[in-house]
Amino acid sequence: MALNDPVTARIITFLGEIGIPVVIEALDEDTLLPAMTVRYGALVVDPNRLAWPGDLLHEAGHIAVTDPAVRASLSEVPSDPAEEMAAIAWSYAAAVEIGIDPRIVFHDEGYRGGGGYLAEVFADGGAPGVPLLQWFGMTIGKRDANKQGVTPFPHMLRWVR
Repeated sequence: MALNDPVTARIITFLGEIGIPVVIEALDEDTLLPAMTVRYGALVVDPNRLAWPGDLLHEAGHIAVTDPAVRASLSEVPSDPAEEMAAIAWSYAAAVEIGIDPRIVFHDEGYRGGGGYLAEVFADGGAPGVPLLQWFGMTIGKRDANKQGVTPFPHMLRWVR
């Protein structure tokens, strides 16, 4: 997938605007997601191997929800189920924010056949992972937003923890 693909370009531009560095380089090593890895708090992308541009948002979500005290040293996505759910919710909000179909993020290849289901859950108002984003001060859930008169998730108060 070339970097001039409109969706990929939109995602990379958005990530730069919110302060998540994107490094473009060839990756020879095996990585958790094909064509990308996290290195020192930056998202490293091999554009010649990128098959699913939505994966950029998911991996960036991991960077975004990482404790700011360790973000700059982050070179591996932790296998923390709570942070995984927060990254999933973050990537949905990011897709909505930049105007791409969330199914680009939640493709069935990357979610063991459940990507469409996740997209539907979020579209129907379900919000797995949102309580953690709320705890991080990144968004507000519907119930609290109604009390405070502010826009709830998927609106984000801030994009990086």
